[in-house]
Amino acid sequence: MRHQATALLWRAGLAVALVCCVGLLPWLSRTDPALTVLRARSAERDPSPEVLADIRARLGLDDGPLRLLVQWLGGLWRGDAGRSWISGAEVTPVVLQALGVSLLLMAVALVVAVVTAGLVCARTLCRPERRGGSGSAVLAALPEFLVASVLSTVVGVQLGWLPALGWYGPRWTVLPALALGLPAGAVLGRLLDDLLPGAFAEPWTAAATARGLPRRSIARQAVRRCLPGLLPNAGLFVVGLTGGSV
Repeated sequence: MRHQATALLWRAGLAVALVCCVGLLPWLSRTDPALTVLRARSAERDPSPEVLADIRARLGLDDGPLRLLVQWLGGLWRGDAGRSWISGAEVTPVVLQALGVSLLLMAVALVVAVVTAGLVCARTLCRPERRGGSGSAVLAALPEFLVASVLSTVVGVQLGWLPALGWYGPRWTVLPALALGLPAGAVLGRLLDDLLPGAFAEPWTAAATARGLPRRSIARQAVRRCLPGLLPNAGLFVVGLTGGSV
């Protein structure tokens, strides 16, 4: 219990330190935050001293980074993430909307990964003496950005079957979900494919076959036997899919 509390406090401290570092980046980069905001708003506008002074006054930059960070953390505790320095819009609704889109894309990509892993292991599940081919290894080695580029170019642009850019509805989730889920599913499928022969070699499979149990039931039990060794890696893949979706 004490170890878990220590680990939780350590992670919370790391999260707070990370948030503070991100909040102090405009000053840690040794550039004028007012000039950075002006360039983001309008790159052609002349950075005159009067304009920069007006931006500092509007955003309260003269109060210093520590005071601004404390004020922001106090508002965050109440659910107020402040306003954007660029557009002036509230940050919380924008973040929640983007988070919903990212989680939806992650869920669809996870479904694609599970289906892909099942297809990779289908040969081993049907015939344990046969293993998955090299196609899954090639797919697992492909980087996500390459899969996304090929899918958007071929399926989205040349064939025109699905939209290649933007996010306006369910049809726009297909290509990103495939780009994220196919390589992840291939890796999961290869891992499961490596675990299945050991499960089929256990004594219970021979006993189940002798009792006349259907091959489908035996395969399902073999997959269940492999899940404890696969779940830690699956958790990492879920985190990776979430990061890729963001």
